Amino acid sequence: MLGLKLATDPRWVNIVESNIEEILTDHAWCEQKAATNAISIITYNSEHQDLVTDLLAIAKEEIEHFEMVHELIKKKGLTLGRERKDHYVNELYKFMEKGGSRISSFVERLLFSAMIEARSCERFKVLSQNIADKELAKFYHDLMISEAGHYTTFLGYAKKYGVGIDVDKRWKAWIDYEASIIVNYGKNETVHG
Repeated sequence: MLGLKLATDPRWVNIVESNIEEILTDHAWCEQKAATNAISIITYNSEHQDLVTDLLAIAKEEIEHFEMVHELIKKKGLTLGRERKDHYVNELYKFMEKGGSRISSFVERLLFSAMIEARSCERFKVLSQNIADKELAKFYHDLMISEAGHYTTFLGYAKKYGVGIDVDKRWKAWIDYEASIIVNYGKNETVHG
């Protein structure tokens, strides 16, 4: 369903399990950034009432996820660390076509967002199926379902509002680019690392 070309090696979970505090901290900040991203898209595209409604729901859900991860961190006696840079997301950002029309910039931001959600969904699936901690396995299974909904929302709006843009062709380019960079990840205890 996600269309990603490369699956995460399940052995990545062994790295994650070596430092649960790090993955949970990174995950919490990913959720905060996702909420901020949804609000940012609304800010620049507020004329689309349906998009505003759906992205407000996503922003609220992402903040709820941040809270859920934070509660899990506290429950496990861990500490929410400082925000980290997400090198994977930064590499995706470089692929965004810049300087085009307002519509093309809008579509690029939606595809960028869909790609992050797709990979996050895939990573959560790998965690849910391979992590030894049963509480975390259920937690990541539930989040995987939510992230899949976010991915389809962003992609759907790119197709709906990408008038005059071959969104399917551009999405394929995003998929190909993501495959070329994801080979460098899966070696750290972060969501995309």
